[in-house]
Parts: sequence; C-alpha cells; structure tokens
Amino acid sequence: MKHIVLIFSVFLVISCEVEIDVESDKKAISKALNQSAKDWSNGNLDAYMNVYWKSEKLQFIGRNGITYGWQNTLDNYKKGYPTKDHTGILTFDILSIDFLAKDLYSLTGKYHLERNVGEANGIFTLIFKKIDNKWVIISDHTQG
Repeated sequence: MKHIVLIFSVFLVISCEVEIDVESDKKAISKALNQSAKDWSNGNLDAYMNVYWKSEKLQFIGRNGITYGWQNTLDNYKKGYPTKDHTGILTFDILSIDFLAKDLYSLTGKYHLERNVGEANGIFTLIFKKIDNKWVIISDHTQG
C-alpha cells in the first residue's frame, strides 16, 4: 500500500508541473526586442530602455567594460548617442533564442545601425528573464 501511495504521489507531482510554452516565450521575447529597435529608431532612448530590467543589478558588457544598473546604462546610451544622427535606424538579426530555465532565455544576434555619422554593426548576447509578467534583459553583452 505504501508503494502505491508513493507512486501516486510522484505521478501527481509530475502531472502538476507547469508546462513551459517555449515557442510562445520566444515570440514574446522577439516582440519585445523588435519594439526596442523601433523605439531606438524613433530616437527615444528612454522607451528603448523599457526592454531592460529596471534594477541596479542590470549588467551591460561592452567595449568599455561592465556597467551595472539601469540608469547608468541609459546615461551611457545618451552620452554615446546624443542626437538622431547618432541613433539612426536600428535593426536586429536574431540568430538564436535558447531556453535556459523557466522564465530564462539566452538570445544571440547581430545588430545593424544605419546612421548619418557612419554605420555600425556588431553581435550581442542577451539574457532575458520574465519578471512581473514582462520579458526584460537582465544582462547584455554587446560587441561592435
């Protein structure tokens, strides 16, 4: 009898696990990233930052090293891209989105920035996490 109860309990726990809809998650992540490109291309860096985790724990790794924090990241963007001539038109080429764990994905891609002050291209890896029912970037490693 104990074995039947144990087997039933294990089956119950397994059947109660939440199913993860990876394809739906990937679409939502792609949508969030593409919206950020539209916001950037409209010259709205504040709206562009909506895809980033608004936390001091946000991590951005770029050519100048590691920057921590949402506000510091926004400030760096505003210094580096002060006018519409600098922001230009941003497009992304998503190469892969990989499931890491529940509510956690890695996205690898390329970016292209068409602008009056010279084009820019590079690659990036982003870690997306679902926080408060919203997909946000918690870590950004960009190389241009």
